[in-house]
Amino acid sequence: MNVMSLDRPLTPDELETALQRIGAARYHNLHPFHKALHGGELQRGQVQAWALNRYYYQSRIPAKDASLIARLPTAGLRREWRRRLVDHDGDAPGTGGVARWLKLAEGVGLDRAYVESCEGLLPGTRFAVDAYVNFVSERPILEGIASSLTEMFSPTIISERVSGMLANYDWITRETLAYFTPRLTQAPRDVNFALAYVKEHARTPAEQHGVLAALGFKCDVLWAQLDALHFAYVSPGWIPPGAFVPEAHE
Repeated sequence: MNVMSLDRPLTPDELETALQRIGAARYHNLHPFHKALHGGELQRGQVQAWALNRYYYQSRIPAKDASLIARLPTAGLRREWRRRLVDHDGDAPGTGGVARWLKLAEGVGLDRAYVESCEGLLPGTRFAVDAYVNFVSERPILEGIASSLTEMFSPTIISERVSGMLANYDWITRETLAYFTPRLTQAPRDVNFALAYVKEHARTPAEQHGVLAALGFKCDVLWAQLDALHFAYVSPGWIPPGAFVPEAHE
């Protein structure tokens, strides 16, 4: 992973610009699988494979956030980050982003219990997501917070995803994609806090390099998940043993 070297501290605005450049070059909206998904080029089974594997990422986000909360030094910081847990886990059964993603998976034709079991995951999905959870639990708090800043770029990808999938798949409804509606307000709120924190606390070249590397790493995590999906379900189409096989779940 190549991240710019720093011979002097960046100003806060320069740091934000450097973070934006990483997203512009490396966010997974540039991936061929992403473009095929939104462009209507995938078969139902390939969309199901995406929903199934993405569930693992969604379901592990609360664990990632909980590991960070456990290390935050003040009640104020913990309260702020705790909102993310509620966003994903909900505050009652059947609420929150993970529950909405299960409804998305059911909406594209998958069995809820099978999705929750994670039995059909691609190895690449599991390795990438687990690496992200481990990164946040092991790296400095500043880098853990910075790794969340891929959310700076998520409103654009969400808009593309919803409009593209509704336009190109007549078996997908707005109700199926209801997961994404709250994210249009949650993600910018979370970014405002995380970006302000990073700009305030990343002062030295070493800290700023760590922040930029953390965002680059998170982009790699998202990209690797789509690499795995593309390799298994598009080209060359080599599905690993034990992974989801669309024909077997029709």
